[in-house]
Amino acid sequence: MSDLRIQRPDGDAMLKDWQYAHNVIIPTHSLSLDEVRERARRNHLEIAYLDGDLVGCSTVRPPTDETLTATVIARVLDAHRRQGFGEELYERGLHRARELGAKVIETVVLSSNEDGLRFALKHGFVETERYLLPGDTIPWIDLRLC
Repeated sequence: MSDLRIQRPDGDAMLKDWQYAHNVIIPTHSLSLDEVRERARRNHLEIAYLDGDLVGCSTVRPPTDETLTATVIARVLDAHRRQGFGEELYERGLHRARELGAKVIETVVLSSNEDGLRFALKHGFVETERYLLPGDTIPWIDLRLC
C-alpha cells in the first residue's frame, strides 16, 4: 500500500519516538520513558516511519483469560493523517490481537481527538462508555468493534 515501515520499537531511541507520538496525540496523559518501557513489556507496541519521518504508533493490549478482549489503538500524527497510515497500523494491530486469541476488540479515544473518533466509528466500533480519569477534564471514550 505504501512505503510505510512499521516495527516494534528496538531500543530507547525508538521508544522515545513512540513516546513522542503518544504524548502529542494524547496530551492529557503524557508518559515518561520509564512508563513507555513498562508498557512495552506488557503490550505489543509498534512505531511507524515513512522515509525516516515519524508517522505514528500503535498499542495492542493483549486479551485476558477471562474476557478474551484486546484493545487496539492506532495513533497517527496530524501531518500524516488521511493517507491510509492509520488503516495500516490498525489492521496490523487487529491482526496481532487476533493472533493473541482475542474474540472481542475494543479501542479507546480521547474525546477531543475528533479524527480518531471518526476513524473508530467508520471501522465499526460503537461507543460503550464515556468517563473522566481523576484529574482529567477531557473525557475518554471506550468503543467496541461490532
